[in-house]
Amino acid sequence: MNHLESYLKHTKWFNEEVWLSIGETILKMIVVLLVASLIIKFGKKAINKIFQVRARAPLRFSERREATLMRLMENTLTYVVGFIAIVTVLSLMNINVQGLLAGAGIVGLAVGFGAQSLVKDIISGFFIIFEDQFSVGDTVSIGKFEGVVEEIGLRTTKIKNWTGELYIIPNGNITNVTNFSIHNSVAVVDVHIPYEENIDKAERIIQGLLESFAGQYEEIVSEPELLGVQQLGTSDVTLRIVVETLPMSHWFIARALKKDIKKVLDEHHIQAPYPKMVTYSRNEEEQAYSGHPFMRGDQDGR
Repeated sequence: MNHLESYLKHTKWFNEEVWLSIGETILKMIVVLLVASLIIKFGKKAINKIFQVRARAPLRFSERREATLMRLMENTLTYVVGFIAIVTVLSLMNINVQGLLAGAGIVGLAVGFGAQSLVKDIISGFFIIFEDQFSVGDTVSIGKFEGVVEEIGLRTTKIKNWTGELYIIPNGNITNVTNFSIHNSVAVVDVHIPYEENIDKAERIIQGLLESFAGQYEEIVSEPELLGVQQLGTSDVTLRIVVETLPMSHWFIARALKKDIKKVLDEHHIQAPYPKMVTYSRNEEEQAYSGHPFMRGDQDGR
């Protein structure tokens, strides 16, 4: 029994100093992770505070670009602090971090030759942010994808469609971009008036509506304009109206304008156009022609 107790005392895993060292290492690791999380938390708050102060400065970026830069700085802070925390934890575990980093550098160099698309994505993402091609919150069309920009990273861009789908596009694949959120939009509304109605009367009624319509919506930049007759159709005359609105507000204004025009036309008893069809009986037409001598012809069929 005495020999067993002496063996356990000298065994490595039952040595009190070993367990104290392990406990101290674990405690240090917990402290490192806790400090890293606090740095990330308070760092993000500091970034938000900096951009709030910049919002009151006379010289500032656009809100779109500030939102993009703030999101990018928050992501960069998270990556840098997380990397430092992982390296510190590995060093506390007596892992040769320098050798690991050197090996990772060699492997990264070898992989870099085969990861040209990744390098292309990062370079493209840098120029997208630097040139302010589009920002978080913009409505854009990239290839066949269209929606609101949720996030811009150095490698990918995330776009959310209005039906809820989230598209993740590598920045290197972004070649043509249509940004709908930079300049004002134009709402175009076509009103169809039947030929039986008085076009001048319809224009006066619509013009009176447009004069009061602009003051109802703050999204309207300038007063709506009735351009006049746009097209002569088979059963109606098309009148075109254009309205300059704030970016991406033209759909809402167009729907509201169509509703008000429908109401005011109903109040003045101007009906909507509808397709017309004329029918005739072939037998009746032949009977009508048979009474005319010049239609009957002579005995030779002339």
